[in-house]
Amino acid sequence: MNRTHAAAIRLVGFDADDTLWRSQDYFDQAQLDFERIVGAYVDLHDAGVQQHLYEVEKRNIALFGYGVKGMVLSMIEAAVEITGERISAADLHRIVGLGKDLLRHPVELLPGIPEAVRAIAGEYDVVLITKGDLFHQEAKVKQCGLADLFRRIEIVSEKDTATYARLFDEFGLSAEQFVMIGNSLRSDIAPVLALGGWGIHMPYHVTWAHENEAEIAADAPRLRRVDGAAALPEAVRELARAAIA
Repeated sequence: MNRTHAAAIRLVGFDADDTLWRSQDYFDQAQLDFERIVGAYVDLHDAGVQQHLYEVEKRNIALFGYGVKGMVLSMIEAAVEITGERISAADLHRIVGLGKDLLRHPVELLPGIPEAVRAIAGEYDVVLITKGDLFHQEAKVKQCGLADLFRRIEIVSEKDTATYARLFDEFGLSAEQFVMIGNSLRSDIAPVLALGGWGIHMPYHVTWAHENEAEIAADAPRLRRVDGAAALPEAVRELARAAIA
């Protein structure tokens, strides 16, 4: 296949959740439902329920990983702590139900994403790199209708410099030949830039606080920011020109 700028950029990576399809909206709704359950036992503001849940989730990432199942286990733990072990078995069961509802949500692609992915895949090899629960992510990839466009689909436990460095080695290319597209500064952009790669940040209207914990200069030369999927193909071409220069 004739691929433009192949000597510089050889591979383009896409994040999945909140880059290709909606995700955080559903998690935010589940958190609101969780707060309503716990609110029957404590004053939400006085108990600092949102912050407490976030702290429990953060400390459990190393044990449970990312995704719905880890969130639900953290919700159960937080609910027991916040209520002083007064929460009923029935309400714990309701929290489990929140997780089941999350796992059943259909995939909803973001506006312009099918066209953008196909356009980029027509010029470059593309891969999907996402993290989260293996079964859930596999199910969403199957439902999205774009799986055949990706050279490889990688579902990883963490997206950090070590993970990306391993993937670059497996892909047989250097970081300088790779562009990553995603909504998360922490997972999609910062590690790739740190290794010498290129990033395109496409913010989603809501992002989990954990994914915003990254310090990146607004004028980072290897980074571009776009407001939506329609701008992605040209942003990749712009970075490809910069890589050659």
